[in-house]
Amino acid sequence: MSVISVNSVNFNEEVINSSKPVLVDLWATWCGPCRMMAPVLDEIASEHPEVKVCKINVDEEPELARSFRVSAIPTVALIKNGKVVDSFVGFKPKSHIKSMLV
Repeated sequence: MSVISVNSVNFNEEVINSSKPVLVDLWATWCGPCRMMAPVLDEIASEHPEVKVCKINVDEEPELARSFRVSAIPTVALIKNGKVVDSFVGFKPKSHIKSMLV
């Protein structure tokens, strides 16, 4: 599955009401660690079809960023049944992200 771009219009449909767990990446184009995280999340998306991977650009969606209480980026949150069950800030290796999915 490919990474899905999420905004305030499709947030509820893609994230809150998802039947699958959702890994949400809150990022910005100017953020170096965010750019490092992108290929890792692309790999997770293609290797784990049981999880939906979504990206939210914090510059374009400041209200969504506030709802996640983003204080630094990248912020990555795992959402199950509409609730955040795990999260981290900054670049993390693929192994760390995969361990969140179990």
